[in-house]
Amino acid sequence: MNTRSLSFRLVAWYASLLTVVFVLLGAIMYFDLRHFLENNLRETEARRAQQIADSVLSQVQGKDNGHAAYEIKDRYEPEVNDRFIRVTRADGSVLYASRTPKDQSFDPSQVLALTPPSQKESARKAHLANGGTLLIAALNYTSPAHEAFLIEVGEPLDPVSKMLRHLFVQLSFGLPVALLAAIMGGYFLVHRALRPVEQIGYKAEQITQHNLSERLPVARTGDEVERLSISLNHMIGRLEDAVQNSKRFVADASHELRTPLTVVRGELENLAQDARIDKAARDTLGSMLEEVERLTEIVEGLVALSRLDAGEAKREWAQFDLAELAASTADQMSLLAEDKGISLHCDSKQSVLVQGDHARLKQVVVNLLDNAIKYTPNGGSIQLQVTRQNGHAILDVADSGIGIPPDAVPHVFDRFFRVDKARSRDVGGAGLGLSIVKSVCTAHGAEVQVESELGKGSHFRIKFPLARASGSADSGASN
Repeated sequence: MNTRSLSFRLVAWYASLLTVVFVLLGAIMYFDLRHFLENNLRETEARRAQQIADSVLSQVQGKDNGHAAYEIKDRYEPEVNDRFIRVTRADGSVLYASRTPKDQSFDPSQVLALTPPSQKESARKAHLANGGTLLIAALNYTSPAHEAFLIEVGEPLDPVSKMLRHLFVQLSFGLPVALLAAIMGGYFLVHRALRPVEQIGYKAEQITQHNLSERLPVARTGDEVERLSISLNHMIGRLEDAVQNSKRFVADASHELRTPLTVVRGELENLAQDARIDKAARDTLGSMLEEVERLTEIVEGLVALSRLDAGEAKREWAQFDLAELAASTADQMSLLAEDKGISLHCDSKQSVLVQGDHARLKQVVVNLLDNAIKYTPNGGSIQLQVTRQNGHAILDVADSGIGIPPDAVPHVFDRFFRVDKARSRDVGGAGLGLSIVKSVCTAHGAEVQVESELGKGSHFRIKFPLARASGSADSGASN
């Protein structure tokens, strides 16, 4: 999982926010319920204390309080109802104190006597030795006979604690389940919302200068993603127009330059053959003819590139043997290699069928061999090999030449790029040969790779798809 992806970050933020919200809601619910239950119990005990005062203690006369104690026990039965009741006089003597309740939940004798508070009503929590807690409401009461009493009425908090524990367990199990369900729903929604973005990105990776007519998918959602895809398609349209105008200009300019260059070359050749021209002028004309020849090569290369950009290489495809093409081309180029004392060896004994433009692929072999011959010194060697590997046709051209600097290797297929302009000028290079190789290979769905080391030579490898007709026969072929 990509932790830096937009979908992951959105889900993480969403999950974090939900976790905080759920925890806060659970805590608020828990503490609010605890406050409500305790407050309700406190008010109930306070009312009960007031009832004892109004119905029993208001009738007390003098020191004969036995009847009052009996009335409290008879009416409220604290032992049966698991309650605590204690009535204390102002001098600290106890008028009535309940005994141990039926459920044995607490011992009333452990409840310490309370110093009469200054306020009329008060409440406190009494913690017992058995770990229990009593919530006690106290009432200062003065009877009509001007006798002061402290009435304490209490009840264990165990039912409240039990209910709160039950709620805590429910929240502990329910909140993670609700959070997980919300996160899964959020992930589904985020993934669904970002799916058009993934489709746009995938399609954008496939669009190059050769298929600018294609467009990104437009998600009809009416949101920002739809507007983004429409805007990007408009941008691609503008780029297509700009690229097409540039290609059209190069093609038109190249075609227009061919005729005047041919005329100039013809005129210069006629002048060079004129006997009235002295040697110095003849040398100058020879130099001019060389420049015209170089310009002609550049123009022809531009014309070839413009035709390849226009899709010419896909018009006349046929199935043929790449090994046979390489062998015949190497035989034709061997004379040029011999003139420089270079050995050219071709290993193409195995038939390798491919589908493509025979003339353009021959141009690829010629350009690679010509490039190798130009930059391989006398006594060097060139190896040309055609093989089948893993369902592909492999064309290898390796030389023992001067090599290419590491920083220049990524740019050798760029148009008009030359590693050493002065050296390329000496050998007649225009910087378009390898660009044509790259364009032809791209048109044929082939992959071009180059490895080179200064002083040790270069190795060009082209991987072509095999012709479909020979697929079954080549399935088991190896190197």
